[in-house]
Amino acid sequence: MNRSSRGGASADRSGTQPPGDGPGRTPLTRERVLGCALAIADEKGLAALTMRSLAQELGVKPMSLYHHVANKDAILDGIVDMVFAEMELPRIDGDWRAELTRRATSARNVLRRHPWAITLMESRAVPGPANLRHHDAVLGILRRAGFSVVMTAHAYALLDAYVYGFAVQEAALPFDKDTAPEVTEAIAAQFSPDAYPYLVELATTHAMQPGYDFGDEFEFGLGVILDALAAALP
Repeated sequence: MNRSSRGGASADRSGTQPPGDGPGRTPLTRERVLGCALAIADEKGLAALTMRSLAQELGVKPMSLYHHVANKDAILDGIVDMVFAEMELPRIDGDWRAELTRRATSARNVLRRHPWAITLMESRAVPGPANLRHHDAVLGILRRAGFSVVMTAHAYALLDAYVYGFAVQEAALPFDKDTAPEVTEAIAAQFSPDAYPYLVELATTHAMQPGYDFGDEFEFGLGVILDALAAALP
């Protein structure tokens, strides 16, 4: 066996180069890098996303990534912007309450798909275009509704605290809509009705009933917030 044949075999038994890292392969682009990074975070969590794991998933050498992203922070900025891009923008010329309800519902659904993003959403010092468009649109719908600049700041902070907080709580629950009755029953069985009467009451008369879905609380809570904001309008 000659030297060239040994070199080909060591790269790949079929004699091909890894995808994206050789001639004739799918070119590596910033979009491919960020899309793969998003997939890793969704599947394995943010801790699993490293330059090495990303390169391995793409089938390239780690140094190849630096032609498209400057560093790990640039990757985080990019995938956070991709998450913002999935959220529906409120229409500035629409009814403010309906548009903010649609935006909040969309944001919650997006964060259910990407729970790792919750702690990063407002942390990036280099926000991307989707991030900026999203914030500007929410501010715009509040200002056009008649809220002052100060009240707009209050309203936006309140809405995001509720949406992000609900997403955190929902992601942490040990059950989903289908398993809620059984899991709640098993948890309730561990404590005495005499010691915790109100917990048992809530579990047995509400959470353990057919059709219970903790997610239904989202719409109720959002309605309370929007009612309070409507009352604060001039």
